[in-house]
Amino acid sequence: MNTELTGVIFTYLLTLAIAIPLGVYIARMFRGDKTWLDFMAPLERFIFRFSGIDTKKEMNWKQHMFALLTINSVWLFYAFFCLLFQAHLPLNPDGNPNQTPDLAFNTAISFLVNCNLQDYSGESGATYFTQHFVIMFLQFVSAATGIAALFVLFKAFRDKVTDKLGNFWDFFVKSITRILLPLSVVTAIILAFNGTPTSYKGKDSFITLQGDTAHVSRGPAAAMIAIKHIGTNGGGWFGANSAHPLENPNYLTNTTELVAQVIIPIALVFALGFYLNKKKFAYVMFGVMTLGMLMLLIPTMNAEISGSPAIAKMGISQPTGAMEGKEVRFGPANTAYWNIVTTIISTGSVNSMHDSAMPVSGFMMMMAMMTNCFYGGCGVGILNFYIFIVIAVFISGLMVGRTPEFFGRKIEAREMKIASIIALLHPFIILVGTAVSSYVLVHMPNADWAVKPSSWLNNPGYHGFSEMLYQYTSSAANNGSGFEGLGDNNVFWNVSAGFVLLLGRFLPIIGPVAIAGILANKKFIPESAGTLKSDTSTFGIMVFAVILIVAALSFFPALALGPIAEHFSLK
Repeated sequence: MNTELTGVIFTYLLTLAIAIPLGVYIARMFRGDKTWLDFMAPLERFIFRFSGIDTKKEMNWKQHMFALLTINSVWLFYAFFCLLFQAHLPLNPDGNPNQTPDLAFNTAISFLVNCNLQDYSGESGATYFTQHFVIMFLQFVSAATGIAALFVLFKAFRDKVTDKLGNFWDFFVKSITRILLPLSVVTAIILAFNGTPTSYKGKDSFITLQGDTAHVSRGPAAAMIAIKHIGTNGGGWFGANSAHPLENPNYLTNTTELVAQVIIPIALVFALGFYLNKKKFAYVMFGVMTLGMLMLLIPTMNAEISGSPAIAKMGISQPTGAMEGKEVRFGPANTAYWNIVTTIISTGSVNSMHDSAMPVSGFMMMMAMMTNCFYGGCGVGILNFYIFIVIAVFISGLMVGRTPEFFGRKIEAREMKIASIIALLHPFIILVGTAVSSYVLVHMPNADWAVKPSSWLNNPGYHGFSEMLYQYTSSAANNGSGFEGLGDNNVFWNVSAGFVLLLGRFLPIIGPVAIAGILANKKFIPESAGTLKSDTSTFGIMVFAVILIVAALSFFPALALGPIAEHFSLK
């Protein structure tokens, strides 16, 4: 077990060792300083010229959001129709069928919003064409969308009084050519040389040790698995995701995938400090986020290493911890680390079955997505965190009797209203969705639908409720992982989760960017002796308290009905 714990610590330290210099690079690149990837500039100029884009024309926050929403709408329709007619498109050696309209609706939205919730099995529900030109495409552009939106925020912080906040298309394209693509190439090479398939051939056949003939799916998986982690996407080429031996062949690939999914979220925190020349503020942010991660990680690792109380009651020894749903080659400690890392950010990939985790672990994974701001996904993690900063600054200002200020701008009623709406939106869509599904299950179990509600749950009682709560939590947080005991490939879940996915993605982007744009237009107030310091541990504690009260406690009643009740039922 000590070896497993050492592996977890090494993985996190390796992540920091890569993320900090990456953050410096990202700040320099978006500042316009010379970097070693400037050779991509001719390609970028060609893209802009071909698309008729003038990157020197700066936008205000409304123009940024118009560009973001317009292009995302185009991608949504493109993805939907490709998935709907994928059986008739090329690169389908296994003859996989079209997706149904409700599944195509859910899948297109899911990958568009960087969630990658999959109500289908990757190797049988999509073709090589749609895996590449729909799913991988959306994995790149959705991650770049989040980073581009974040740098609108950074630009608003940096300039004193302005409505010129850079150019969305410039931020967007450079996020792909100079961040996502180079990192994905390196990751894909590591995976390919360690056994992840890169072939365009169809299923292969072999004889098992029992003498049976087995058909094994393959395909050009390494490239997709790279961007699924680098872009904090999470959708798997195979149904079992990174628990599949071809998607995650050994401990080296496991470590690579763990590092890959966290480096950009952490790097962007440090990039903020270097870009704005406010390193102490970035350290405070990083400290709050890391504290949140540890408070979720430690109980999870303890629960998984300690094993199941129900099995212990039977007198069965569990020297390796709770191993149901886990890969023996990774063990409970590494698996617990993956479970928390993949839920505090928006990746949602898995190297075990979350549905088999201990109740304490399920509680912590859901809490990670419910707070949705500890590191977070590409760009959107800091956008979510910024909402809590605004609320913390406003409350702190009221406590000391001063007009709340942040980075030299007064936070007034309009900004606070926007922040409050966005902060309350997350629990609203999760809890309403869970309430509606629970009502339908209880009062309409035998409704004359293609899939009756009575067949949704494979686990009754507390855990069944947790499965429904987890599905909407994962959708709202744009995470994509699931308690897969839930039968979710039907019209009700595909459509309801689809709308939650859209609301949980775009409103939490628009809100913070709107606040930043409004503040950027306000008169800059020089820092004075009475200014609230935002780069102190006291302010960090205040922000953490706001996250705990506003985000975490909103969900406590629902969590008490699910994982908390299940935990005590095992005692």
